[in-house]
Amino acid sequence: MQSSLLEGKTVVVSGVGTGLGHQVAAAVVRDGGNAVLGARTEANLAKTVAEIDPESARAAHLVTDITDERQCEALAALARERFGGIDAVVHVAAWDSYFGGLEDADFATWQQVIDVNLLGTLRMTRACLPALRERRGGSVVFIGTQSAIASPSQVRQAAYGASKGALTSAMYSLAHELGPDRIRVNTVLPGWMWGPPVEAYVQFTAHTEGVPEAAVRDRLTERMALPDLATDGDVADAAVFLASDRARSITGQSLLVNAGEIMR
Repeated sequence: MQSSLLEGKTVVVSGVGTGLGHQVAAAVVRDGGNAVLGARTEANLAKTVAEIDPESARAAHLVTDITDERQCEALAALARERFGGIDAVVHVAAWDSYFGGLEDADFATWQQVIDVNLLGTLRMTRACLPALRERRGGSVVFIGTQSAIASPSQVRQAAYGASKGALTSAMYSLAHELGPDRIRVNTVLPGWMWGPPVEAYVQFTAHTEGVPEAAVRDRLTERMALPDLATDGDVADAAVFLASDRARSITGQSLLVNAGEIMR
């Protein structure tokens, strides 16, 4: 009988809120792994653990701001204390709520976006490296965005796209740097994915324009090869696959999960 995808593995997940981070944490536990969860909001962490592992046998959490190096180190230490090490890290934490382009850019805010999305992710990765090396291999999974490689549709998020594009570029360097330690580094690039943020966008746009929500959803899917939006769960499944040993020979790769809106 085939074992579960992450049986016996410990996965650190940063940025656990009500959407994708929650789904990644749930998928880790569902597929047999231990989940060590970090986010800035204690209530979101506690709610996720209560839902995915009510007895807290295979899940632990700690309030973590990835812009703070000591807090990153504390989350990595928790994984080692509770479960003996770290096998994978999935980076969901991001600042994605700043909108606009170049002409209206507030570069002070851009710097903050970059500090979270690029440097924060790298801080958290570095904090986990000693434990990953102790395992003699492992996986780092960045959650990027389709906007890092293509012009965004519907909304303008230049700072977010630029910060995630930089993270994707960093992936190539890290894949070579960490490869001798058998640590793989990959990126999942979601497009529009159905979950709390996109649900709120659809509801707001429908209300503002006075049109049915279905019309707004149709507008999003009309450019896609598949007629349905990918979901938070679909993106989480891709991340868990890359975190697992099933992807043992995959590194330095970007996987689009976008129902075929952009193909390359």
